[in-house]
Amino acid sequence: MGTVRADILLSNPRRSDIKPLKVTALVDTGALHLCIPEHVYIQLGLEELEKREVVLASGERRMVPYVGPVEVSFANRRSFCGALVMGDEVLLGAIPLEDMDLVIIPSQKRLEVNPESPNIPLSIAK
Repeated sequence: MGTVRADILLSNPRRSDIKPLKVTALVDTGALHLCIPEHVYIQLGLEELEKREVVLASGERRMVPYVGPVEVSFANRRSFCGALVMGDEVLLGAIPLEDMDLVIIPSQKRLEVNPESPNIPLSIAK
């Protein structure tokens, strides 16, 4: 399928005095969380909530800050979530993707709102 990247908006819902950041995120359905680099964490003035242990693709375990809340916006969708502070680029994982009801169009290497629910996100609650 190749890599999919999407422009998203990140903001701190607790700090209206800080402008949202427009970033290009790597979209990864194999990852669960939103991951942000340290400079994004600092720019958004996010609060560290706790440390979390993560397992990297190499099998290495590492403790990283878990921060939030973060508001993630894409098209007519938004999600509020926590973020792991790690890596050198923003990574959009399955939890915020599902929460916003977004889908990847593999043939076009694009992220889109779910065409079956274009106006509002659909959540399955059963």
